[in-house]
Amino acid sequence: MLAPLQTGAARFSSYLLSRARKVLGSHLFSPCGVPEFCSISTRKLAAHSFGASMAAMMSFPPQRYHYFLVLDFEATCDKPQIHPQEIIEFPILKLNGRTMEIESTFHMYVQPVVHPQLTPFCTELTGIIQAMVDGQPSLQQVLERVDEWMAKEGLLDPNVKSIFVTCGDWDLKVMLPGQCQYLGLPVADYFKQWINLKKVILDAYTGPCGCGSDQRPLAQEKELQSQAYSFAMGCWPKNGLLDMNKGLSLQHIGRPHSGIDDCKNIANIMKTLAYRGFIFKQTSKPF
Repeated sequence: MLAPLQTGAARFSSYLLSRARKVLGSHLFSPCGVPEFCSISTRKLAAHSFGASMAAMMSFPPQRYHYFLVLDFEATCDKPQIHPQEIIEFPILKLNGRTMEIESTFHMYVQPVVHPQLTPFCTELTGIIQAMVDGQPSLQQVLERVDEWMAKEGLLDPNVKSIFVTCGDWDLKVMLPGQCQYLGLPVADYFKQWINLKKVILDAYTGPCGCGSDQRPLAQEKELQSQAYSFAMGCWPKNGLLDMNKGLSLQHIGRPHSGIDDCKNIANIMKTLAYRGFIFKQTSKPF
């Protein structure tokens, strides 16, 4: 009796999948425009664990990107601030746009050259001690390794849509281009488009103003952000990721101001927002 039962279950799963296609539309079953996914998934869903796979696929709407590259720099710092600041931690998490799960990690420490000695303030804030940056590659060498990693992960394929994600615009609008300009290094094109998680939350709850946030007075921008996050989560995130996690009832991962830990928290927040129906869109303006 076992074989007929298995055949019947497979047929029933195929029937459910067919009905779901008609109700939800075929685009849900071909995420990110990958045609191979549909046929492979259909066979797997019909033969194995239909319920669990179906639930995972239907938990949030399809995203616009195959992959999200979550990035959060740590840099040399002091009070008063030193100039120029230099990147000392360079982490990237590759997040699958279908599952919102982490698939790969790039993580390197970087040796500063203008101010090679870390300040006590910097170590206290970031948890990065001198031994962690001494003897590490320069920024130029790290950028070369990022490019190699991007190629190995298939992220340089023109048919693969990926975009960086940051918590704020500082990392890719200020820090990286500023240091590259100081050192005479080029900035790869893939670093010139990104999603600012703070801006995502703002637009999701207030809607785009039509003029672009860069044209709003700073006080107005802060007020809008305050209203947006207060509406969404019940509190304004004065402490950034810590308050975002609190507002979303998420446990904070690791240590605040650790680049790799901040990336994990951003990824976790993105996954939570995706399950609430967020569609992530580019927020940066073309360079």
